[in-house]
Amino acid sequence: MTLQELMDRAEIGEVLARYCHLLDQQRWGALRGLFTEDARLDYSGLGEVTGADAMIAFLQPIMEGLAGTQHAMSTVTIDWEGDTAKVRSAAIVPMTAVAPGGGLRTSVVGLWYEDEFRRMPEGWRIATRRQVPGWSAAFPE
Repeated sequence: MTLQELMDRAEIGEVLARYCHLLDQQRWGALRGLFTEDARLDYSGLGEVTGADAMIAFLQPIMEGLAGTQHAMSTVTIDWEGDTAKVRSAAIVPMTAVAPGGGLRTSVVGLWYEDEFRRMPEGWRIATRRQVPGWSAAFPE
């Protein structure tokens, strides 16, 4: 493994970690900066969008409708193709919603992200993202 590949892996890992934190914190402007302007996003049957602004418009009402989330990614694999990288990562996401009657209801989903990253002048950015469902569990109030 070359020094450049190690640096690229670290940068891609940082983008993935920032995605988790920024999405959970609902920091839309900063989240937008992790994607290419023409990014294509497929959220496993919930919808497909093209462009960072369309992604924000799609995700914002979903996230703001929840009491809280905590995205956690792991087991990242990267395959290089010049200035692009095919990246697969696992994610576990607890999500808490306000249930009818005012109580809280938490569910947890396991999924994978299949991404294509593109090297841009400002660094690695997500150019395509496909969410692949895995499993889910819900906990009673």
